[in-house]
Amino acid sequence: MKRVTLALTLALAAGLTAQAAEAQTLKTVKDRGMLSCGVSQGLPGFSSPDDKGNWTGIDVDVCRAIAGAIFNDPTKVKFVPLSAKDRFTALQSGEIDVLSRNTTWTISRDTSLGANFTGVTYYDGQGFMVKKSLKVNSALELNSASVCVQTGTTTEQNLADYFKANNMKYEVIAFATNDETVKAYEAGRCDVFTTDQSGLYANRLKLANPNDHMVLPEIISKEPLGPMVRHGDDQWFDIVKWTLFAMLTAEELGVTSKNVDEKAKLENPELKRVLGSDGNFGEQLGLTKDWVVRIVKTVGNYGEVFDRNVGAGSPLAINRGVNNLWNKGGLQYAPPIR
Repeated sequence: MKRVTLALTLALAAGLTAQAAEAQTLKTVKDRGMLSCGVSQGLPGFSSPDDKGNWTGIDVDVCRAIAGAIFNDPTKVKFVPLSAKDRFTALQSGEIDVLSRNTTWTISRDTSLGANFTGVTYYDGQGFMVKKSLKVNSALELNSASVCVQTGTTTEQNLADYFKANNMKYEVIAFATNDETVKAYEAGRCDVFTTDQSGLYANRLKLANPNDHMVLPEIISKEPLGPMVRHGDDQWFDIVKWTLFAMLTAEELGVTSKNVDEKAKLENPELKRVLGSDGNFGEQLGLTKDWVVRIVKTVGNYGEVFDRNVGAGSPLAINRGVNNLWNKGGLQYAPPIR
């Protein structure tokens, strides 16, 4: 019996030692005094810089929320613009701490890239945009069309699957970056532009005459978009994952950037747990008791982030749809903080 107890003790100690050795990202970020966040090279609503270099978007706000949780300062983020082709290498090499760049969660990416997806920030699906002058009302009318697409994305395979399944021919015209793809489409080098529907609405705003173009009704794929972190650091994986869950939970509980201080004073048991006056959930992550308060006060809850970047309060004006909370008919659902 003593031998069994000793063996279990040694195994537990070895596991804790290994865990401590792996949990380095948070320390690295704190020592650096800055979070390094990989984003797109410019996709309105998700991650896009203005002419002064100020970044905005859902993906940007996720990184700001992580910085808020760690530093109580959402400005302590360095945004690293990455192409679709280079984004995974930058994460694997340690150039960035988190990849928050409209990236689709797939099994191959979750297993073969040495990285983990931490959740879904936006449920999307691939679609098509055409010039209204083409007089096309359905993707099923695109036989023999030329299609502009960005390389290094899931859109290429989805495109091939859709046209093959519907016995249609097409010509691919591929480009390295999103901006090159959009410019080629606008210049008439192809009939159709395809990417995630959110990207179609965002890129339509970049065109000289947005109203001359339409997004077709068909959605041909599932594109759950979310942040990624490297394999091997479970603490960092938990921090990024629970940052998103905290934003969703705050919205569900009606906690906003404007009322978070007042909500923290209430005697509601769930609010006390979430906002840090009961339990040590923040410390379990390696953060502070008020980690959720920091996130919401500095960035907002998920609904606030959605509305100002892609929803009713933005030029995109995308309906919440499946990105609504689970109790409002959507798919967004966070595990409980308890």
